[in-house]
Amino acid sequence: MFIMKQIVFFFAIAITFLIQTTHAQDPGYVLVIHGGAGNITPERITPEKQGLYEQKLKEALAAGEKILASGGTAMDAVIAAVQLLEECPLFNAGKGAVFNADGKNELDASVMDGKTLKAGAVAGVMTIKSPVAAARRVMDSSAHVMMAGRGAEEFARVQGLEIVDPAYFYTEESWKEYLKVKAKIENQGRKGTVGAVALDEQGNLAAATSTGGMSYKKYGRIGDSPVIGAGTYANNESCAVSCTGHGEFFIRNSVAFDVSARMLYLGETVEQASGFIINEKLRSQGATGGLIALDKDGNIAMPFNTSGMFRGYVKKGEKPQVYVFR
Repeated sequence: MFIMKQIVFFFAIAITFLIQTTHAQDPGYVLVIHGGAGNITPERITPEKQGLYEQKLKEALAAGEKILASGGTAMDAVIAAVQLLEECPLFNAGKGAVFNADGKNELDASVMDGKTLKAGAVAGVMTIKSPVAAARRVMDSSAHVMMAGRGAEEFARVQGLEIVDPAYFYTEESWKEYLKVKAKIENQGRKGTVGAVALDEQGNLAAATSTGGMSYKKYGRIGDSPVIGAGTYANNESCAVSCTGHGEFFIRNSVAFDVSARMLYLGETVEQASGFIINEKLRSQGATGGLIALDKDGNIAMPFNTSGMFRGYVKKGEKPQVYVFR
């Protein structure tokens, strides 16, 4: 009888430890967003403007958290967060996106599901109101990963997505910025790409990125944002990543995938992997930018090698946090 009691006692302890360990490893839901990295300093952004940015970042976090808190998917959450930022003229995605060399808005976006490794992207579109929604339709409703230009727009129309006149994306601020850049033949914009990564209650990761691309870009230039593995990546075995910065370098270095690869192959944490890539690897090449990354355990990394990056996050049971400068 004594031995039986000991067995029951140790069994109870083991079960309690297992439950506690499982609970400790369960971060609940997490959502991280960014609104671009660049020459973002207090001298360039007034306190009033900073307040507007922070408010929109909080609204985007709230939109995504509402879905996660109700048991929704990480994919639905990142789409909701990015769509809100696409609709805000403060950022370089959707309405208010920067103009290309011809004075037109060309938009890119991508999404990736960490559970299935399925992905979708659109590039160089000019009439789709929500490029990130179109990217998801490419993933869910086609046999392809990326569609571009008029073909992507026709696909979006057939899918029932909202098609708008290109004038929808125009804002006076973006146009004035375009004229300034055109006069100096260089990119001096302060607007940034937007993105989101999320972990849902089911333990699934997802990532989404949307952008108007580089200001005054030429010849149908496509950056990293719609390129899976460069600007966007998600894998339940490692992390979800959304990037912002000098796209050509992010493509050459497969930055988003590299974060995941370093975690899986080198055993690095999400902070170690993303920090090395942004602050050492890219910096050594003269590339600027940043990224947001979220691992399968809910750990967050938001490195950038510029003076600032619009960013924020929210975790289950915690208040949202948003940041602009270092």
